[in-house]
Amino acid sequence: MKGLSKNVKWGIIGCGNVTEVKSGPAYKITNGFSIAAVMRRDAEKVKDYAKRHNIKTYYTDADQLINDSNVDAVYIATPPDTHKYYALKVAAAGKPCCVEKPLAPSYADSLEIYNAFKSKDIPMFVAYYRRSLPRFLKIKSYIDAGYIGDVRHISTHLSKPPSETDLSKSYNWRTDAEIAPAGYFDDLASHELDLFTFYFGNIRDAHGISVNQQALYSAKDAVSANWLHESGVTGSGTWNFGCNEHIDKVIIYGSKGTIKFSVFHENPITLKCESIKKEVFIENPKHIQFPHVENMMYCFEDPTKVHPSTGETALHTSWVMDKILNKI
Repeated sequence: MKGLSKNVKWGIIGCGNVTEVKSGPAYKITNGFSIAAVMRRDAEKVKDYAKRHNIKTYYTDADQLINDSNVDAVYIATPPDTHKYYALKVAAAGKPCCVEKPLAPSYADSLEIYNAFKSKDIPMFVAYYRRSLPRFLKIKSYIDAGYIGDVRHISTHLSKPPSETDLSKSYNWRTDAEIAPAGYFDDLASHELDLFTFYFGNIRDAHGISVNQQALYSAKDAVSANWLHESGVTGSGTWNFGCNEHIDKVIIYGSKGTIKFSVFHENPITLKCESIKKEVFIENPKHIQFPHVENMMYCFEDPTKVHPSTGETALHTSWVMDKILNKI
């Protein structure tokens, strides 16, 4: 990390939707960070992106960006099936990296990425940004303060109707089993399970059932799971992407009360315990990855600081996902 304490110049591989508002601008507005270059294989699209975001250098070749001497660190914002390909190149170049979530489509690929950076002691972060958002830190503060007593169980239910794209059977990489074996579960449940380990510690064991009920695409569209945290907290989850109603509900059950919240909808957080019953609404920032990116800057400034979402924490999430999908 020497030499990266100030004015870290980032390169972005992949200029898709996630980088337009959610993440890309955060790298520009964080003090001490800037974007030096971007890469996308489509020449016209990367040129347009660079022009709109006022970025002088752009490439259609990732190797050129990774090896650009003006690029100090790399953010990989491509679909998960290419994360390992690009991340190993970044590790070989000796540069810090932030990888979009999930880290890779499998635990085995995630482990290979993790080991590549760990063996060289190069910082690696993963964009499980909910660990840094004020909304979810408020929930953690309720848990840590003991408002609901000893935590016994966490339950999550996420269901959605099929989208127009799903119904038309048009190609969508998020539902391509080669890229995301369990479709939207990979994309969305990974955020949830990662957040739950942030709250209650690593998961000791997990089991699940996954099926394709609708036959609209190659990936799975329905998953049910149970798991056990090392702390003794039990968990259960249902994810279904062919229901008539969009439900996004998490309940944490404790010996003295409950906490209810949504992971993706900006609904109020409801705390109910022996002495308190209240709802709190905390709006997410416009650039939702900003707190996550800012925390990376703090780690560059002070190497003793530990980022909430590292290669190690994301690797564990990949293991949990594979356990639920019976891949390991």
